[in-house]
Amino acid sequence: MYNYALYLLAVIFLMVSYKRDKKKTKMALKKAWKSFENILPQILTILAFLGMVLALLSPDVISHLLGQKAGWQGMIIASIIGSITLMPAFIAFPIAAMLLKNGAGLVQLAVFVSTLTMVGIVTLPLEMKYFGKKISIMRNMFAYLFSFIVALVIGVVLG
Repeated sequence: MYNYALYLLAVIFLMVSYKRDKKKTKMALKKAWKSFENILPQILTILAFLGMVLALLSPDVISHLLGQKAGWQGMIIASIIGSITLMPAFIAFPIAAMLLKNGAGLVQLAVFVSTLTMVGIVTLPLEMKYFGKKISIMRNMFAYLFSFIVALVIGVVLG
């Protein structure tokens, strides 16, 4: 129901904007469409990947690997996957929601999303090129450790 209210509000604001300045509204909609076209391949790739993962791994397997009972082992698995996966945060949260519905634990998902957004194994060579080897490695190490702290805090607050 909340989503419908947000959609309705967006349509109302769009109509108000269109009434005030048709040219700017059309230009904004064209820019929004271009942005959507630019991110669509990433979204479709991630959704295809997630679909395959959910098709191959049953909720029982997800729960065993990343569930609450997986404990530290599940956190480490989630942190490694998050550290080596290159994905924008706006895609990570829906994936985390799907994994949560399929049996993953909150703490494990918190470390997954944290490492996904803060640690970049794949982008490390590029980061080292711009910031230097020492700073890049230190930043990634601290981000990795901080991801566990974030996960533990979330576990205490929401668990």
